[in-house]
Amino acid sequence: MAQVFFHCSNDDEVLIDRRGAAVLDLTEARDYAARVMRSLISAKTSEDWREWVVHVADDLGEEIFAVPFASVLGRMQ
Repeated sequence: MAQVFFHCSNDDEVLIDRRGAAVLDLTEARDYAARVMRSLISAKTSEDWREWVVHVADDLGEEIFAVPFASVLGRMQ
């Protein structure tokens, strides 16, 4: 089991995940990242999340992979 962190950013802002989550593998980390995105997207805010990215990092701060919110939302036309 590994502790990973789900930081979110766009060109102007960064949301740091200070708690992280324990995951068994990359598949579980990817699924958790999707839940993070859905949670932020569903919040009552005027934020356009299409330019945001979830950066999944290990406990040393090294990025494991990144997932753009657009992969859940689709691109603006």
